[in-house]
Amino acid sequence: MRYLKSMVWLNVALLVSVFLSNLQSVNGQSTLFNIPSTDVVPEKKVYLEFDFLSHFESYDKGGFQAYIPRAVVGLGKKVEVGVNVAFTRNGVPNSVELQPNIKWQAYSSEKYGAAVSTGVILYAPVTRRTGTNTFAMAYGNVSKQFKGSYGPRVTGGGYGLINRASGTGDKGGVMVGFEQPITSKVKFVADWFSGKNRFGYGTPGLAITTGKTSALYAGYSIGNSGRKNNSLFIYWGITL
Repeated sequence: MRYLKSMVWLNVALLVSVFLSNLQSVNGQSTLFNIPSTDVVPEKKVYLEFDFLSHFESYDKGGFQAYIPRAVVGLGKKVEVGVNVAFTRNGVPNSVELQPNIKWQAYSSEKYGAAVSTGVILYAPVTRRTGTNTFAMAYGNVSKQFKGSYGPRVTGGGYGLINRASGTGDKGGVMVGFEQPITSKVKFVADWFSGKNRFGYGTPGLAITTGKTSALYAGYSIGNSGRKNNSLFIYWGITL
């Protein structure tokens, strides 16, 4: 617990100090499947994405569909801000949750293929507020891009949940990601959040380039705990 609190305060300090830095933006996706990447949206660019998740069973057996549009804007100085709107259908009154977020790429080096980022995501329920609470995730991660036309990239870091209600699972853990190009337009992608909570999933899949600044991701999320805790995950994103 002391480690998680220290990490949270470190992330807050990094986010404050970003406004005093003079770093420049680079291109790249904002997430893998679930975990944040170390990339940020370039200055004056807008990244738009639409996520679809579904567990294909009847609602009374745990089926659901989630629709999550998101937009991220590059502010410059290696900072991006955005918001996700999560709309979920599962046979009871539909739920809506706002997820504003900010990320700072604290370090990047093309020479060493390394990058470091930190960020905060707020989860604020708009509907069905009974039994839910507003909380935040603070995280930090690092990545290493290996050289070569088909060199992989690995990402790893940790996260902590702030003000998360008791009885909702682990309050933090680790996150890891792996990206391996297969062809010039297709790569294998996998990521994983540790912990038995709403974030505790592993997702392998494929990313397919659909344009100069767009890509389609398709994977399957498998929960760390719970019977039939899995879902199809598809999203398409474009940078404008």
